[in-house]
Amino acid sequence: MRTLLMWLLVPLALATIVGAALLYPFGVEQKTGAEIGLHQTPVEAVVTGVAENCGEKCVAVTVKMTDGAASGQSITIPSVKGPGAPSFQLGDEVVLSYAGSQPQAAESYQIVDFQRGWSLAVLALLFAAAVLLLGRWQGLAALGALLLSFVVLVLFVMPSILAGQNPLMVAVVGAGLIMFVVLYLTHGISARTSTAVLGTLVSLALIGVLGALFSALSKLTGLDEDTTNLVTLLGTSIDTRGLLLAGTLIGALGVLDDVTVTQTSAVWELRRANDKLTWRELFAAGSRIGRDHMSSVVNTLVMAYAGAALPLLLAISLAGRSMGEILTSQQIAQEIVRTLVGSIGLVAAIPVTTALAALVAVRQEVAPIAVSDPEPEPEPKSKPEPKTVKRPAKPVKTQPVTPRPARIEGDLFTGYDPDKGPWERPSEPGARRAASARQAPPARRRSSGSP
Repeated sequence: MRTLLMWLLVPLALATIVGAALLYPFGVEQKTGAEIGLHQTPVEAVVTGVAENCGEKCVAVTVKMTDGAASGQSITIPSVKGPGAPSFQLGDEVVLSYAGSQPQAAESYQIVDFQRGWSLAVLALLFAAAVLLLGRWQGLAALGALLLSFVVLVLFVMPSILAGQNPLMVAVVGAGLIMFVVLYLTHGISARTSTAVLGTLVSLALIGVLGALFSALSKLTGLDEDTTNLVTLLGTSIDTRGLLLAGTLIGALGVLDDVTVTQTSAVWELRRANDKLTWRELFAAGSRIGRDHMSSVVNTLVMAYAGAALPLLLAISLAGRSMGEILTSQQIAQEIVRTLVGSIGLVAAIPVTTALAALVAVRQEVAPIAVSDPEPEPEPKSKPEPKTVKRPAKPVKTQPVTPRPARIEGDLFTGYDPDKGPWERPSEPGARRAASARQAPPARRRSSGSP
C-alpha cells in the first residue's frame, strides 16, 4: 500500500512543481503605484486636536506627521461628521493619503485609515502562544505551515494572476503546493497523511469541475465592485470567472484539510482499537463519525460565506426586491455557487477519504500503544544484623492447674451449698417447693487473720 500511494502521489507532486514553474511570471515586473495611476502615498500621523468649527457635518482634525517629506509638521484636515464617518480622539494614530506636489500644504492630504499594526501584532502573538501551549512541537509545525501557506499565496498565486495567467490553473497549482506543504509538515510523512492528501486532491478536483460547470450554466461573470476596480487598474484582460473559481478552491481548501485529516485519524484509531475489523466495518464506523462531522462543517462553510456577504445582503434587502430576485442577482448568485459547490466537495470528501483510509489501514500492521513500564521500586538497603548475646535460660516457675468440673452441679431452683449435705434431686413438685422453703443456715464468717 505504501508503494501504491507513492506511485499515486509522487507524479501529482511533480506535476504541481512543474505547473508552478510554468505559471510563475519569471522576468515580469508588475507595475504598481503611480505606474498604474495610483498617485496616493501613505503617510503616518498622530491626531493632536479635534475641533467642530468647520461646519454642521464637518470636523477639523489637527494631525502631526511622523514620516514623509514633511515629517514633524502639523496640519489641519477637514473630515466628514455623521453616520458611518469615523470619529477621532486625541492620540489616535492615523494614515494620511498624500496626492499632491506640495508636502507642506494641507490640501495635499486626506485621512484614509487608522494605524492598527500594534493591535494586530498582539493578537498574532496571543494566537501563536495558544497554538504552542496546546500543540507544543506539532503546534510549532502548524505555525510554520501557516506561514508557508501565506508565502505561496503572496509570492506565487497573486503575481501569477496579476501577470495574466489563468486564475483557475493558478489556484489549482497553488492549492496543491499548500496542501503538500501543510499536511506533510504538520502531520509527518506517513501512510495516514498520504491518504488524507489523496482524499483532498480528489475533492479539490470535484470542486473545480462543478464550479466551472455551474458558473457557465448560471452565466456568472465574476464582475463585482472589487473585481471591476482590479480590471480597471490593470488595464489588461483577466478571466474574472476564473478568478471567482480560484477563490472558491482556495476558500474550500482549509476546510477540506480538516475533514480529510479527521477522517483518516478516526479510521486509524478504530483499527488500532480493534485490529479484527474488516474493510467494510472500518468504512461503516468511519462513515458514522463523518456524518456527524459533515453537518457541522457544511454549516461552518455556509456561515463563513454568509458573514462575508452580510453587508451586501443588507444593502440588497433595502432595494424592495423579491427574495427570488435577490438570490438570482450577480453578487448573491456567485456566493451561492461558491457555497454549494464547496459544500458538495466537503460532503464527497468524507466517503472518499474514509474508503481510502479503510483500504490502507486494513493492510497496515497495528502499532502497539506505547505503555511505559513502571519504575522498579528501590530495594531497601540491607541493615547489619544485630549481635545477639546468648544468656542462660532462667527456670520457668509452673503453677499447678486446678481441673475444672466437667459439669455444673446444683439445683437450678434452690441453688447448691456444700454445707447442706449431699444434693438430691426432688422427686415431686411439692417436695421441691418444701426444699426451697427451708431456711438456709447462716453463712460462716471469716476473719482476715483466719484461714
